[in-house]
Amino acid sequence: MEKIKMTTPLVEMDGDEMTRIIWKEIKDELIYPFVDLKTEYYDLGLIKRDETDDEITVKSAEATKKYGVAVKCATITPNAQRMTEYNLKKMWKSPNGTIRAILDGTVFRAPITLPIIKPVVKTWEAPITIARHAYGDVYKATEFRVGKGKAELVFTDENGVETRETVYDFECDGVLQGQYNKDSSIKSFARSCFNYALSVKQDLWFSTKDTISKKYDHTFKNIFQEIYETEFKAKFEKQGLEYFYTLIDDAVARVIRSKGGFIWALKNYDGDVMSDMVSTAFGSLAMMTSVLVSPDGKYEYEAAHGTVTRHYYRYLKGEKTSTNPMATIYAWTGALRKRGELDGLCDLVDFANKLEKACIDTLLSGVMTKDLVSLTDGSVEIKQVNTSEFIKEIRNNLEKSL
Repeated sequence: MEKIKMTTPLVEMDGDEMTRIIWKEIKDELIYPFVDLKTEYYDLGLIKRDETDDEITVKSAEATKKYGVAVKCATITPNAQRMTEYNLKKMWKSPNGTIRAILDGTVFRAPITLPIIKPVVKTWEAPITIARHAYGDVYKATEFRVGKGKAELVFTDENGVETRETVYDFECDGVLQGQYNKDSSIKSFARSCFNYALSVKQDLWFSTKDTISKKYDHTFKNIFQEIYETEFKAKFEKQGLEYFYTLIDDAVARVIRSKGGFIWALKNYDGDVMSDMVSTAFGSLAMMTSVLVSPDGKYEYEAAHGTVTRHYYRYLKGEKTSTNPMATIYAWTGALRKRGELDGLCDLVDFANKLEKACIDTLLSGVMTKDLVSLTDGSVEIKQVNTSEFIKEIRNNLEKSL
């Protein structure tokens, strides 16, 4: 068959360890044979980030702003152990955090569901999408260890006027942290959430702890409510949708008792934690889609999980691994579909849809990686395969539909 043509390149961000290996295999087996793939390539592997003083991450984000759609492999955020392992110049920040800050985006994560894998939470009947504010909070915090002494929070306005509050008088050693956020970013977060809810026709929940954090969290609550009332209330009511705010502890209880099928908007750290909870309860971290959406309509698709280090070390020994590539495949299909939609390429959109269907058909036939075997309901005969075998089976199913 003639390869599907592209007119505008995707921004391609390569990554680390086992996901980097899978990344290449997905392109070789599932994309190159069918699509005349055009990408602007950036190697965000830890070695290249260290070589470029992490400038390559910034360049990849700027390219996303230029071209509008990116696809990203999982990457390492180094800790002390990684500093030694890779002989790094410094402990570079999370590339995801850097990209999110530049795009001022909101991360939407939703599980890939299958009828043969029942959620751990028995009441859940439909996927729950986590909308994570991708800016500030603990991810941009300033922190340090302290001894005895007074900790103060000081703000100096543009006219030089100081506002000063005592945080704590330390009588012993301790730890101190300062967080921040911006009204402009919170407003972008709110608008992204409301627009996304309208586009997928789902209710939107939002939760913070404003009863305790009467300035920080309350600002989030107030901004969401104001934007809803002035910009989105009529649109929500016209579609029969609900915007619902409650405290995060109440929201957690309600989510567990719910049927699912809504978007749950959360601050940065809360969204980080709850997206893993939701994905695991629905099945597996490797069965979670993730897309970063900026207020001006730029998209970056990625796998929601890490670089699968344990499997990578086995791979280096020449062993076959049963790493689940679904989230990474869906990052590619999401990006290809969006590129097709923006460029008016129906063939590219259709290909992305057929590739996703081939993935689902493969799993429903019982062919799957090790992580999913124990989660199925027993309604199909299971064949456990390694990663390469799984991808080849997806290709077989894809070729049948083309």
